Amino acid sequence: MRHGFIKVAAITPKIRVADPVHNRTVIEEEMEKAYAAGVRIMVFPELCLTGYTCYDLFLQETLLDAAKEQLLILTEKTSGKDGLVFVGLPLEKEGKLYNVAAVLQDGKILGIVPKAHIPVHEEFCERRHFTPGNREPESFMLRGEAIPFGTNILFECDAVKGLCVACEICEDLWVPCPPSTSHAVAGATVIVNLSASDEIVGKDEYREMLVKSASARLSAAYVYAGAGEGESTQDMVFGGHNLIAENGNMLAQGGRFGCETVCADIDIHRLCMERRRMSTYPVGTAEEYEVVPYKMKQLETPLHRNFAGMPFVPTEKTRRDRRCDEILSIQAYGLKKRYEHTECKSAVIGVSGGLDSTLALLVTVRTFDMLGIPRGNIKAVTMPCFGTTDRTYDNACKLARTLGTELLEVDIKEAVTVHFRDIGQDMEKHDVTYENSQARERTQVLMDIANQTGGMVIGTGDMSELALGWATYNGDHMSMYGVNAGVPKTLVRHLVQYYADTCEDEQLAAVLRDVLDTPVSPELLPPVNGTISQRTEDLVGPYELHDFFLYYMLRCAFTPSKIYRIAVPTFAGQYSAAEILKWMKTFYRRFFSQQFKRSCLPDGPKVGSVGVSPRGDLRMPSDACNSLWMAELEKLGS
Repeated sequence: MRHGFIKVAAITPKIRVADPVHNRTVIEEEMEKAYAAGVRIMVFPELCLTGYTCYDLFLQETLLDAAKEQLLILTEKTSGKDGLVFVGLPLEKEGKLYNVAAVLQDGKILGIVPKAHIPVHEEFCERRHFTPGNREPESFMLRGEAIPFGTNILFECDAVKGLCVACEICEDLWVPCPPSTSHAVAGATVIVNLSASDEIVGKDEYREMLVKSASARLSAAYVYAGAGEGESTQDMVFGGHNLIAENGNMLAQGGRFGCETVCADIDIHRLCMERRRMSTYPVGTAEEYEVVPYKMKQLETPLHRNFAGMPFVPTEKTRRDRRCDEILSIQAYGLKKRYEHTECKSAVIGVSGGLDSTLALLVTVRTFDMLGIPRGNIKAVTMPCFGTTDRTYDNACKLARTLGTELLEVDIKEAVTVHFRDIGQDMEKHDVTYENSQARERTQVLMDIANQTGGMVIGTGDMSELALGWATYNGDHMSMYGVNAGVPKTLVRHLVQYYADTCEDEQLAAVLRDVLDTPVSPELLPPVNGTISQRTEDLVGPYELHDFFLYYMLRCAFTPSKIYRIAVPTFAGQYSAAEILKWMKTFYRRFFSQQFKRSCLPDGPKVGSVGVSPRGDLRMPSDACNSLWMAELEKLGS
């Protein structure tokens, strides 16, 4: 429960139609298993105490009385247990029959939620037996105790900030205006659905889409429990399709045609953050609702949920390839608009033989092809200096020639040496001045060539470098349009790999693959024995870690301790906990101290859900204090 995590379950027991005693027994068994597994919210299917397929037996008082009696026994079985249990049954109230969910916890019935929308179409004939439920809660007397009865009930937990649960039943989800919409606006962060949805061809895909879209639209978790084995197969088959979604992502999904329990760790704090972030999310009111508070012990939730080690990169190849092509198009169309507006006919790019400049050149070539401008109008400029190695120099030259661009070489050693003499910089002192003078000289060369040719300097720096401030201010930090500004380093690699795999040019693909195999380096320090001596990730840390930190900090607003908690198991076997903490401190220190560079970034396209542009996603003061974040990290290390 720390960090807002709570375990939920959708449970399908194997029932017997019209046998509440048996069904209560199997529900009880499944409850005990769930309690033992640390589940704090469990959802059983619609009418599971009797079975959904009782049909006209629902009119028999014998069945109704037995269902009520077994509900009371089941309620007693929750004594001393603080998990929230949703169980379905038919219930008579004031001479009418309702399809309801009883909400049980610690030996009490906290509330009874009736189904709002009763279907009478196709194979469904519920209106023959059931009455639509009332919205405004009323009192329902059961064994001398008044229980709230109505659709508009919220169950609010004291142990987890933001944990508020509401319920709808089966058809309620499938209608144009589901009750869950008003539930969420009123404050519910978790919606549960007790369902009996039969299986016909293709219905599972539609059901999955409904659950995912509901959770996305409402910025909520959605727990859906479907009726399964044991229901009558006289005219329908029920597959027991259980689903748990959170904010549009399917966390867990069971198979069909059986009885299965599906569990997931949902993140309540993430959902609350999403609602805070979304300015169009309605300011809700619970005036028409009855809020039922309940207590829960503060227990740790052992996490079984997986977090993507590379959250910016889809793991499935087909989806990843589609994403790569889409991003290349976004980058190219952004640059295309800039060329149409300025009427420029040439581009100037500093090519180093590294990943970022390679991607920028590929995007520019794609843009010029769309505009019908000859590739020869792209000036690919290589500017060797003190740290340039033969490998990167050769790759830069091969890449420019293979793509049909004009290769220009400007050796900047002499110019930088003269500059050192002018400012009194010792050539043997390999400090930040030694490094940044080279970067700024390169930018001056590019800008002046752009002036000569009436062109634009295309920026090559990626989002990960911008987040860390790993760019020379007014050096490679500056351009006239930064095509890579929205692309994190882990994704840059996959974009170049995708281009190599799909370009159908073996010579180009060979160069791109060698670029991919080259260590990431600014090459601002002299090589050792002809090889790169300055490896970026040795200095600032692994980019896969920094991109992980960046995503969960900016996109999810996770605290440092929460990011650390999920990073340790995610990168187990790759990085130790001590290494992760070390590089987290580097990330937060640099992220705050380097905002001044991001505050004056050139224009560039956003390509994903995270960005650092001062005109878009990250409006942050350059002199913000990082003490709160660093203090939390220091506690982790103590």
